[in-house]
Formats: sequence, structure tokens, C-alpha cells
Amino acid sequence: MITTATFLVLFIANGQLSLSKAQLHVGFYSKTCPSAESIVRKVVQQAVTRDPGSAAVLLRLHFHDCFVEGCDGSILIKHVVNNDERFAAGNAGVGGFDVIDGAKSELERLCPGVVSCADIVALAARDAVVAAKGPFYDVPTGRRDGQTAEKSNAANLPDVEDSINTLKSKFREKGLSDLDLVLLSAGAHTIGTTACFFVVPRLDAKDPTINPEFFQVLRSKCPQGGDVNVRIPLDWESQFVFDDQIFRNIRNGKGVILSDSVLYQDNNMKQMIDSYVVTNGSSKASFATDFAKAMVKMGSIGVKIGIKGEIRRICNATN
Repeated sequence: MITTATFLVLFIANGQLSLSKAQLHVGFYSKTCPSAESIVRKVVQQAVTRDPGSAAVLLRLHFHDCFVEGCDGSILIKHVVNNDERFAAGNAGVGGFDVIDGAKSELERLCPGVVSCADIVALAARDAVVAAKGPFYDVPTGRRDGQTAEKSNAANLPDVEDSINTLKSKFREKGLSDLDLVLLSAGAHTIGTTACFFVVPRLDAKDPTINPEFFQVLRSKCPQGGDVNVRIPLDWESQFVFDDQIFRNIRNGKGVILSDSVLYQDNNMKQMIDSYVVTNGSSKASFATDFAKAMVKMGSIGVKIGIKGEIRRICNATN
């Protein structure tokens, strides 16, 4: 049951989301820095060519930025004392900073003081998805960079061990729906890896939702007493290709991490996942189309526009 207070929070969150989204627009730099998007795209393509795993890293960076203080590039800030947002426990393993810095350096050379780091993160995530054979989508731009990055602000990020209700709550607090949760959490895991650290607890507890044969595969990669830092694919079938295979995996008990598998235990989300897997004539839902919409929606969370924030000269420090 939704209380009046909760309703107001959701109403305000969605209102802010709509207001912010209205202020961003596609082609924001068309006059001030016409080559902005092509420069970011080139840097990302080079990074993914060197290391295909970079695509997932850049996608995750955008997610983790937006879920703390909004999509304002605050996760990029790094002071001498490691008390910044990027060092929060929930941001462990987040990377891609060098790619963003590389794009920013080139943009500052051509268009100094124009393109925000927050927009670079959003564009890089889109270009990473495309580089992994995922959908192209227009990214509304015009974000300005945040000026704070407190570690404590990242204390409530979605976690792999969260219950389904906790995950729903954390997404709803950001104005995101249950479908957005399926798309941006499980769906985004069509590419990327995770550490055995997050898998071993499920194996030790003999999680019954894991397919028995797949359980043995996971145990062979993450043995008891083994190195918990070993990384394994989130999508065992096509870890470098952005496709809908991850949903088949989850349906078949081959979800690698708990936060993916737990979605299929919720009847509503089970139907959503099945809609991307089961084909009834031409009625199969389009994961690519829906994912693109969810990314644009997420990219509008809490953005700073107008006179708010700043355009950083370098991405890892405020002006």
C-alpha cells in the first residue's frame, strides 16, 4: 500500500525527472562544439577495440553516476583523500575513468570549457552499447557537472544481494519503473563480468534457483577457498555482445548474480523477462528499443542545468 508521504515522494521525483528531461535536448553542442559526439564516439570505439570489456565498464559508469546525486559526473571526482563517491563500497570495480579523461582532453583542446564531463559519461555509455552491437539512440545533452562527491552519498546504491522489494524501492526513488529495473539492471548485464566474490555466497548457500548443471559450472570457476577476485561473465553465452540472451539465462536458472535471478521470482517481472524471450508471432517485445528508452530516462535523473553546476576543465577535479 502506498502511503501519502510515499506518493508525494514519487510524485516529486517524477516531476523533477520530467522537468530535467525537458531542459536537455539532442544536439546541444551542435553550434558550440559540433564534433563533440563524434570525438567521444571515436575514443570509445578505440577503447572497446583494445579491450571489448570496456563497453560494459562504460555502461556501468553511467549507471553508478546517475544513481548518486544524479547524472552530474560526480563519480569522476578524485581528491587526495579517498573520501569521494567513487570510493564507496557500492562503486567497487567501477572503471572507465581513463576513457572519459581521454575524451575530455581532446574536447578541451578543440572546444575548451564547453562540453561537460557528465555529458561525456552519458554519450560514452551510448557509444559503448553500440560498440557491443547494441542499439544506437539519441542522447539528450546539456548536463552540467556537479561540484560535490561525498562518499556517504553513495551508501544506498542497488546491491547484488538486495531483495526484490529493496531493488524496486531504490529504482522508484529515482523515478524509474519496475520495467526500467528489468532493463537497466538485468538487461544491462548482457555484457560485462562480475567477481567470484559476489557469486560464492550463492554457491555456498546452494541457492535452489540456480540450474544444477550451471551450478557446477559456476563452482568450477569460483571454487571454495579460491580467489574471489577472479572475474566471470554475467552472460555466459555472449558476454561481449549486446543481445537479449541474458533474459534466457535468467529464465533458465543461469543468472550469475542474485540481483538478476531474484527478478524472475517476482510474477510481474517474470512476465517482463519472458516478453523478451518468448516469441508469439511478431509480438515479441523489443529489448533494444525498450533499453534505449530506459537509458534516456535514467540519463535525465537529477541533472544540473542552466546556472547549476559547472563545466569542469578536467573530469577528476572541480574547478
